[in-house]
Amino acid sequence: MRWVVALVFLAVFGGSVPASAASAEAPQPLCTMKDPRIGELSGLVSDGKQLYAINDGGSKVQVFVLGRDCKVQKVLTDKTDPFDVEDLARTPDGTLWLSDTGDNQKGRLTVALLEMNPQGKVKLHRLTYPDGQHDTEALIMDKAGTPYLITKDILGEARVYRPSGPLASPGPTTLEKVGTVKIATTDTQGGPVGSIGSVLVTGGASMADGSVVALRTYTDAYVYAAPDGDVLAALQRNPVRIPLPGEKQGEAIAFDPDGTLVSGSEGVGQPLRTVRGAAASAASAAPSADGTPVSSTGGGASPDDGGVPVLPAAGIAVAVAGLGWFGFTRLRRRRG
Repeated sequence: MRWVVALVFLAVFGGSVPASAASAEAPQPLCTMKDPRIGELSGLVSDGKQLYAINDGGSKVQVFVLGRDCKVQKVLTDKTDPFDVEDLARTPDGTLWLSDTGDNQKGRLTVALLEMNPQGKVKLHRLTYPDGQHDTEALIMDKAGTPYLITKDILGEARVYRPSGPLASPGPTTLEKVGTVKIATTDTQGGPVGSIGSVLVTGGASMADGSVVALRTYTDAYVYAAPDGDVLAALQRNPVRIPLPGEKQGEAIAFDPDGTLVSGSEGVGQPLRTVRGAAASAASAAPSADGTPVSSTGGGASPDDGGVPVLPAAGIAVAVAGLGWFGFTRLRRRRG
């Protein structure tokens, strides 16, 4: 019920964060994900030659190494049993970081990061939030190896967390809230729940050198310049929005080393697509002084433009119905 109330609130008042129009190219097909083992693509990274992909959920750790033709070349596995893996990051030393942070039912006492070395060995790092449970599907690693977790929030105001100290193994290490990201609704077509999907953060990515970072929703990518490698400072800037229309359930996002954005959706037979010049479009965009998507803790609130109506009554009804179906199917296939 609270989801329905929140959805109606969002539909009436909208989000409040501006984003400059994308100057990058439109998404172009790269290849098609035909392997039935990757039916719930949720996280993606690229080293320029290969792609690394994960499903969400799962009962064991699996990272699929793909060629640029989307064909599986090998699978990195570990016996560690995750709860709900949602995103993937890669540090310059080749370490893969799996974000086991999904929590649709808001019932987990701890979440986790799974650190996988190039040989496939996994180290567990448990984490706890300081303020209750959150469903989190986006992970960004900065160039120093600090992880940032960005929550999936129905009102379009995602919370940003990072560890309060060095990661312990197995932990837990306490997270600290360091900011919020407000995302406005868009009219980009796609996703499983209509306009509400345009504010739900479903993935994150970073350039290998940390100079540009990105968040995505079911329908759009938001690309932020980070010239000094500071993720939090980057998220305080006005992003470049890149529409990713037509993705059935878009959750995966990555950068190639040349700054091309790669995006993908759940579902066998869905394409991976590329957006050339995505990182350059953010790097060349001047930060806006009249809207900051993130407010650092202690730095004041993010500006609020008051919002505008974005859905008529019929649209709200359709969105509510769609959200009910989506929540039921997602919860039904989640463990615990």
